[in-house]
Amino acid sequence: MKVILFGATGMVGQGVLRECLRSPEVEAILSIGRRLTGLAHAKLREMVHADLTDFSAIRDELRGYDACFFCLGVSSLGMSEGDYRRVTYDLTLAVARTLAGQNPGMTFIYVSGAGTDSTGQGKTMWARTKGQTENALFQLPFKAAYACRPGYIQPMGGIVPKTAWLRGFYAVLGPLYPVWKALFPQYVTTTEQMGRAMIHVAREGAPKRVLENRDINQPGG
Repeated sequence: MKVILFGATGMVGQGVLRECLRSPEVEAILSIGRRLTGLAHAKLREMVHADLTDFSAIRDELRGYDACFFCLGVSSLGMSEGDYRRVTYDLTLAVARTLAGQNPGMTFIYVSGAGTDSTGQGKTMWARTKGQTENALFQLPFKAAYACRPGYIQPMGGIVPKTAWLRGFYAVLGPLYPVWKALFPQYVTTTEQMGRAMIHVAREGAPKRVLENRDINQPGG
């Protein structure tokens, strides 16, 4: 399986990339982003691309891939709805529309979030926007498209979030992960489990398009 990965320098993307590099089911990974990951591996090719809404210059290089793992995302904290929509909806759909045109047999897996509003009409801005993004992705002519909705994600293997406030968040809550996992297993996952689940779904499919935290944690995921 040949995979395109967006967001490989973020916390979730780092975990997904590590699992792809480990997996015998993934033969090649193309990481596209504004920065390099700094990793060197025989299966990994990296492409720095500044404008993630315009792929006209590299369109032909995006052919021949079986799956896309889309791990880009930002917090809505302090953002206007317009700015959040541009990053969350517009950018994601620009990528997805390009890939759907180049790879009709592709499976597209989008990292969304627990609490996303599937109606796209609710009062909570981030949940409404992510719901609209999911729904638009499901309409594109991919072989299949899925949305993963993790709850609390524990970074594993020394992965450190790149934003200061997230580093502070995990410095406080990270040591309590065993407690969260014991008390609320349906709302807790890890970067490793995210990566394994996405690879599994890309290879085998899933019975539903929206995968909640408990689905991500299922055996085989």
